Amino acid sequence: MEGERHRHDAGVVTAGSADLEVRAPGRAVTRTRTMAEARYHPAMRTTIGLIALLVVTGGCASTSPEPTSVSGPPNIVFILADDMGYGDPGCFNPESKVATPHIDRLARQGMRFTDAHAPGAYCIPSRYGLITGRYPMRTKFAVRRRASIAKGQPTIASVLKRRGYGTSMVGKWHLGFDGGPDFDWSQAMGGGPVDVGFDSYFGIPASLDIPPYYYIRDRHPVAPPTGRIAARNTPGWTNIQGEFWREGGLADGFVHREVMPRFTSEATAYIDRQAAKADRTPFFLYVALAAPHTPWLPVKEFAGKSDVDLYGDFVMQTDATVGKILAALDRNDLAKDTLVIFTSDNGPVWYPQDVKKFGHRSVAHLRGMKSDSWEGGHRMPFVARWPGRVAAGSSCNQTICFTDMLATFAAIVGEPLPAASVTDSVSVLPLLDGADRPVRDVTVLRLAASVIRQGRWKLINHLGSGGFSKPRRIKPSPGGPTGQLYDLEADPGETTNLWSKEPAIVAKLKTLLDDARTAAKRRP
Repeated sequence: MEGERHRHDAGVVTAGSADLEVRAPGRAVTRTRTMAEARYHPAMRTTIGLIALLVVTGGCASTSPEPTSVSGPPNIVFILADDMGYGDPGCFNPESKVATPHIDRLARQGMRFTDAHAPGAYCIPSRYGLITGRYPMRTKFAVRRRASIAKGQPTIASVLKRRGYGTSMVGKWHLGFDGGPDFDWSQAMGGGPVDVGFDSYFGIPASLDIPPYYYIRDRHPVAPPTGRIAARNTPGWTNIQGEFWREGGLADGFVHREVMPRFTSEATAYIDRQAAKADRTPFFLYVALAAPHTPWLPVKEFAGKSDVDLYGDFVMQTDATVGKILAALDRNDLAKDTLVIFTSDNGPVWYPQDVKKFGHRSVAHLRGMKSDSWEGGHRMPFVARWPGRVAAGSSCNQTICFTDMLATFAAIVGEPLPAASVTDSVSVLPLLDGADRPVRDVTVLRLAASVIRQGRWKLINHLGSGGFSKPRRIKPSPGGPTGQLYDLEADPGETTNLWSKEPAIVAKLKTLLDDARTAAKRRP
């Protein structure tokens, strides 16, 4: 890949761009022998308004024979849940109180990544990093006023499109359009999915609790949001949980509860249309779900079916959507030729009182939730199924990041990335093929440089979660620690702050953090 160098013996790595070089000692590779070992292997971290470097150990293990090679480029279906925790799917947390049979099926038929990370701990930066292969700290977001992706920026869609793929997106965009927020609805909305490589788009502009509420088809609203809807909250939950949405504009015919079923039907219809084509060219479908993000609005089929009230019911409906997409591939005889990836954009909105009330740990053994600097904010369930290429029932505890999808998809189809493009993407194709070695030594995440991870050590340059969890920020006491340092091999739950006991490690990681911030600022 252009601009990407690895020298594992010396521990020198430049990840994704020639001007971002971090020197770190090499790490030995350990092999994950069982799914249980993979589940509790220390992983990564980073989040809200922060950046993090991650150096990883680990390996990939298979519980089935080596996969056979497949010829020809695969179809690619990337399913992104919204606010689903690492511990929600049963294949990542056997103690989950929510049934997720379809996600679990993907895991049985493919590979679970136990150290996969969103490049941010909330929606916008995660989606930007996924689509562009760039760390979110490389741009400034103003999604209500303008598009976040620059014109001409390579994306996962444009790279595949250059190789002849049909490309489509269904679901939540949340990366802005040019000309907002006061759009002239008679004009095309620029800077969205169809301007960054997707042939077609159907979805909503942002989260389902953020007005205005309307559908978009390609560059135009299906109906403009000329009406109004009052705010909604659900008794018994916090003010950002339950059937929550904000007051704002509403399009004629737009019903919140119908959004998820509509996304499901649009995604499966696209697969049916592609299968019906005479030429059967490969396709890329990006399905960005609006669930289980608020408002938690399970349809009748799932209402009251879980042991975790509205949230659990909505997770079950999300899983059912995954199942319907898989069924569309099956009925069109496309499953054997398709790489399917399922993950989530960031952690859940699930407070300690929710764990106590329902006995369900949405982030499993991790600490924190959406928006936090702690692990629960950004370490995601991540499953990849590719029959004949990825070993069924396998698991991998190497660190990967959503930014890696750009280089991975380019490697799969043999498309070189433009030499002038600035990417922070490393191909994980060797891991999908069962390689037992790191593919990236360094990962940088988010906007304000406040978190770094190197090997077993993780430094957070502030006290508190930095996000939704309490305490969010703690003022340092005289002579006390000014940040947090954790040994994630010994303490994956981030319970013991070693800042004061390991001053040399703190100093080293702070220097690396400053170097990464400086390197990133040198790029436009």
